[in-house]
Amino acid sequence: MSEITAAHRDKLMADLRTVISDAEEVLKVTADQASAGAAELRVRMQERLTQAKHRLHDLQETAVARARAAGHAADDYVHEHPWKAIGAAAGIGMIIGLLISRR
Repeated sequence: MSEITAAHRDKLMADLRTVISDAEEVLKVTADQASAGAAELRVRMQERLTQAKHRLHDLQETAVARARAAGHAADDYVHEHPWKAIGAAAGIGMIIGLLISRR
């Protein structure tokens, strides 16, 4: 699961680097005046930015769906095993309390 997320993150970062590179190129070309090359670069940059936005939106939807699934799984587990959940919460609380009291 983390491999898929890392692959998506790497692809998104590559897309964002490409957009930044294109934006820098547009700035260099249009420094003096706008030309036909600048218009072509603007179109290419807009397409890549749109692709990056779609990928980011897809990643966000995937993350929300996974978080909801994890929440439902935790809720189901707590309903099925309430004493285990209470014990785990008490143990975690005790550990946090010990760590805080040492400061």
